[in-house]
Amino acid sequence: MAANTYLIRGAAILGGAAEDLLIRDGVIAARGNGLAAGDATVIDAAGLVALPGMVDVHTHLREPGREDAETVETGTRAAALGGFTAVHAMANSNPVADTAGVVEQVHSLGRASGWVDVRPVGAVTVGLAGEQLAELGAMADSRAQVRMFSDDGICVHDPVLMRRALEYVKAFDGVVAQHAQEPRLTAGAQMNEGAVSAVLGLAGWPAVAEESIIARDVLLTQHVGSRLHICHVSTAGSVEIVRWAKARGINVTAEVTPHHLILTDELVRSYDPVYKVNPPLRTDADVQALREGLADGTIDVVGTDHAPHPSEHKECEWAQAAMGMTGLETALSVVQETMIETGLMTWADFARVTSFTPARIGRVADQGRPLEAGEPANVILVDPAARWTVDPHKMATMGRNSPFKGRELPGSVVATFFKGHPTVLNGRLNTPYRYTETVPAPDSTGAVSGA
Repeated sequence: MAANTYLIRGAAILGGAAEDLLIRDGVIAARGNGLAAGDATVIDAAGLVALPGMVDVHTHLREPGREDAETVETGTRAAALGGFTAVHAMANSNPVADTAGVVEQVHSLGRASGWVDVRPVGAVTVGLAGEQLAELGAMADSRAQVRMFSDDGICVHDPVLMRRALEYVKAFDGVVAQHAQEPRLTAGAQMNEGAVSAVLGLAGWPAVAEESIIARDVLLTQHVGSRLHICHVSTAGSVEIVRWAKARGINVTAEVTPHHLILTDELVRSYDPVYKVNPPLRTDADVQALREGLADGTIDVVGTDHAPHPSEHKECEWAQAAMGMTGLETALSVVQETMIETGLMTWADFARVTSFTPARIGRVADQGRPLEAGEPANVILVDPAARWTVDPHKMATMGRNSPFKGRELPGSVVATFFKGHPTVLNGRLNTPYRYTETVPAPDSTGAVSGA
């Protein structure tokens, strides 16, 4: 029995007709009906849906510097269990990923772990301070081959600096991913500005703080002729601005998080800090607009914004709590519940917004590929009929700050194949993929030998 050959028998490809997939040496060797097993390990996939591995454009792995919250190892284990085969690691680590040395360290840690493809996101500005551009070109030319840049968590609010960043990344087909938040409109903000914030007496975060930055940046993008990605869109008005920009041919893409597709600011009435997030949970009208925008293609992708925190940073009074929620291990289920079970999308649409398009935005060539012969074998098997109750203490992520704790969700990942290797089997972690070439180890300064 060949260790690197697997026959997936009878899976519904993208939710369609049941077919077999033969995986050999990291590649889909054949697709069809009645494929011969030969020396392959046979996986009975009757009743399961076969999808391309999910690609997350927005993950916080915290390492280096915040290993009390998450590490590349624990975060990528969570990603594999959630059905991801690639994640983009945001730059707000400590030190910030604003140099070639730091992004190469993150890249090397990802390869050493072997659970998913880790694609570092480079900071737009030095130290996320919003004062001068980081080493964009050096990060692009590094071993990490960075193509996405973001100060996520902080808005690049200076329009001159934003314009320069958009101009700079054109040289290597990069993209600037903006955290749209006008800081002067959100000083001290604790939640969405609206009826609930007025009742609770919490400082409100107006929708216009997000929408005004998006409007400015799509116009800058049109002027420069560059690529812009909008992180975690959260308001109905933002959806309309992105829709307007796309109608004008502006090269803008946008993401929505799973939690913004299902949760509203009404939950803040509990004062439970697990619901404190950036951008904040909005109204039901916003949730409906986000779902419609994702369904009609205005919003291009789902990005988890997986943001684990140590328990002491969330289990405290609301005003002092950190912003953020975990999401890697619940994303598929939440999208199934909000988009597929509501009839807004099919599983083929799911593959578009969680795999095909995210890989294109991040310029990850061997991810988000069709499930066809000759393509890289990044494949997941999903049981759409499964139901499970979220227990953060049973998750692989170190973060326990899941807003879905105790909630029953549909769908589960049965298997994840990364480069043809099963990192997850029967819903449990199996073994990581091991690269054949030597993975350079970072030294104490974060530099990589040979870099």
